Amino acid sequence: MGKLAVRALRAVLAVVLAGTVLIQAMMVWAMATKPVEGSLPLTPLRLVTILGMASAQVALVCVWRLVAMVRRGTVFSHAAFRYVDGVIGAIVAAALVWFTVTAINAPGQRDDPGVTVIMAGVGVAILGVALIVLVLRMLLAQAVARDVEAAQLKAELDEVI
Repeated sequence: MGKLAVRALRAVLAVVLAGTVLIQAMMVWAMATKPVEGSLPLTPLRLVTILGMASAQVALVCVWRLVAMVRRGTVFSHAAFRYVDGVIGAIVAAALVWFTVTAINAPGQRDDPGVTVIMAGVGVAILGVALIVLVLRMLLAQAVARDVEAAQLKAELDEVI
C-alpha cells in the first residue's frame, strides 16, 4: 500500500472519527438541555444514535490499526485477527442498532408498513457486510497459515544448506 493511499485513508478516517465524536457530543447536549417534543420518541433515537456512532468509532479505530500493520508489513500475523474481529463486531453492533431504530420507528409506520420492511432489509444488508468481512477474515487466516508454513520450510531449507 503506497504512502499516498495510507495518508489519504488516515485523513478520511480522522475526519469521520472527528465527525462521529461531534455528533455524539451534540446528541448528549441535546438530551441534557432540550425536553422531548413531538410524536417521535427523540430520547431513544438519540441514545441509539450515540450507540451507532460508537460502533462506527470502533470500526474506524480497528481499520486505523490494520492500516498501520499494512504499512509495517505485519498484517499477515495473528495480531491482525483482533482488529478484524473488532470490525466484524462493530458491524454486527451497527446492524443491531439499525434494527432498534426500525423497531422504534415501526409504530409510526402502521399506514405504510413498507418503510419498516425496507428498513429491516437494510439491517439484513448490514449483517451481510459483516459476513463479507468474516469471509475476508478466513482468507487472512489462510494467508497467515501459509506464511507460517513458508517460514518453517525456509528454516528447514536453511538447515539443509
